[in-house]
Amino acid sequence: MISEAEKHTRRAAGSDPAYFSCWDIHAYYGESYIVQGVSFDVREGEIVALLGRNGAGKTSTLRAIAQVGTPELKHGEVWLDHQPLHNMKAFQAARAGVGLVPEDRRIIPGLTVEENLNLAQIAEPVGWSLERIYEHFPRLAERRTQEGVTLSGGEQQMLSVARALARDIKLLLLDEPYEGLAPVIVQEIERIVESIKQLGITTIIVEQNAVAALTLADRAVILDMGQVVFDGSASEVLENAELRQQYLAI
Repeated sequence: MISEAEKHTRRAAGSDPAYFSCWDIHAYYGESYIVQGVSFDVREGEIVALLGRNGAGKTSTLRAIAQVGTPELKHGEVWLDHQPLHNMKAFQAARAGVGLVPEDRRIIPGLTVEENLNLAQIAEPVGWSLERIYEHFPRLAERRTQEGVTLSGGEQQMLSVARALARDIKLLLLDEPYEGLAPVIVQEIERIVESIKQLGITTIIVEQNAVAALTLADRAVILDMGQVVFDGSASEVLENAELRQQYLAI
């Protein structure tokens, strides 16, 4: 665990906190110890690929950051834009600017595309009006009156990302955005993530398609058995066959 002396050193060096920081976070599913002291920082506007083999703790780390309740964050600190998240409930973290796009997308049945988006806008949007969302997601504009759950998988993924943006988030957490999508749709989602990057939205992406995630990312954090084993540039991972084989099996 990070000692108080080390925390003091990091703070004295001007890294308390970075735009986003998680420090020595530990999280459990019941008695199962899943996230075992994960620490990393993300600069504003940066995309970080959070990678590792199945069961490495990637999704659990995202969920702990978003304070969704499971796994339970039992130790550590999470900061976003100088605001502590680690003592918040999930709805408070969401209001503080965390937008989690879960793997299962969680489109609300019975609501149209536009109703899903309107529900996300709990206050008058500052940066992401419906008009701006439809500008970046023209396919959603075409289907605004269609029930969200009847969209294709790729369109549902677009809606899930757009719904997160509708809350004027500060941090976008993408959990397996390419899962179950055809290659041509993956390319379209990649273009959307790239446009998000161009807009300067700070993003952490968990993705089994490591090469696709690394191509988009500025940096990579690799987990193994719930711990960070690499934190560096995405290009370094792409160029290091031994590292990829050892921790990503690619």
